[in-house]
Amino acid sequence: MTDTVMVALISLAGTLGGTFGGILASNKLTNYRIAQLEQKVEKHNNLVERTYGLEKAQQLTEERLRVANHRISDLERKEEQP
Repeated sequence: MTDTVMVALISLAGTLGGTFGGILASNKLTNYRIAQLEQKVEKHNNLVERTYGLEKAQQLTEERLRVANHRISDLERKEEQP
């Protein structure tokens, strides 16, 4: 083999190795970023679920307060009647 062919083959091997190495490194970084985004989404979803639960609890508390105020009003009206 001539020196030119040998240099070309070594260059090809280096280029292929560098390309595949870069692809693997990029793939690892992409997978890491996706995993981090999934964690953030999970935290957000938990926050949304907790907020929904708090809103339901607040609605229930407000309804109980309305009922209690209505009962107090009824008792006050009965007390005012002779």
